Amino acid sequence: VNMSVTEMFDLSGKTALGRGSSRGIGKAIALAYGRAGAKVVFHGSKPSDKLDAVVEEAEKAGIACEKAICDLSNEAETKAFAAEMDVPDILVLNASMQTYMGFEDFTTEEFDKEYSANVKANFILLQRALPVMKERKFGRIIGISSVNHYRPGLNLAVYASSKSSLMNMMKNIARSYGSFGITANTISPGIIATDRNAKILSDPKAVENFISWVPTHRIGAADDIAGSALLLAAPCGSFITGIDIPVTGGLHL
Repeated sequence: VNMSVTEMFDLSGKTALGRGSSRGIGKAIALAYGRAGAKVVFHGSKPSDKLDAVVEEAEKAGIACEKAICDLSNEAETKAFAAEMDVPDILVLNASMQTYMGFEDFTTEEFDKEYSANVKANFILLQRALPVMKERKFGRIIGISSVNHYRPGLNLAVYASSKSSLMNMMKNIARSYGSFGITANTISPGIIATDRNAKILSDPKAVENFISWVPTHRIGAADDIAGSALLLAAPCGSFITGIDIPVTGGLHL
C-alpha cells in the first residue's frame, strides 16, 4: 500500500512514554511524537518547573499529554511505578546518570547507582511492558544509548559500559519479540547541546576541541535525535529492529 509521507510518520491513536522527557533529548523526542499524533506521557524524576513547562508547551500545541513522576534510580519506586503504569505503545528509555571519574576513583556505590538508573530501571519497565505489548501484537521500544558505546570517554567507563548493556538488551528483545509486532532499537547520540552538557559546552576551548573531533564540524541539537526516534516509532520504520543509529555527526567513526 502506498502511504503518503504524512501516513508514514503518523502516530495517531498511539501512546508514548519517554523516560526523562522534561528536558533535552527526551523532551525533543516526546514533542516530536506528540506532533505526529501520539498521546504523550512526560516523565521526570521529581516535580519540577521544567516538567510543568513542557506539559504546558505540549498542551498549547494541541498535544494530548500527561505527566508521570518517578525516581528511576530507586528500585522500589521504579517497581511501584511499573506496576501501576499504563503500558504505552511506544517506550523511550532515555533517562540516565553519568559521573565523570577515573576508573580507579569509582566506588562500588557509584557503580551501583549508575547501573541501577541506566540498566536495571529499564529492565524493570521492560518486564512490565513486554507481556502487554505481546498481547497487543504491537510495541516500539527505543533505547537511548551513547557515542560512548563506540568511543568510551576516558572518565566515563561505567556510563559507557551501561550504554553497551542497554544496546545488547535491545538486540535480545528484537530477536525474541519480533514475531509479536514488537521492535527494539537504540539511538546513540554524539555531543548534543543539552542541559546536561551546558557546563562543559560553556567553555569555548572545549567546544572548539569537540568540533575538531566531529567530521560534520558542529555540536548536535536535541532535535537531531528526535528525527531518528520518530522513524523508529512510525509506520515506515516497522521493519527496522535490532539496530543502533549513531546520531553523532560522524564522531563514532
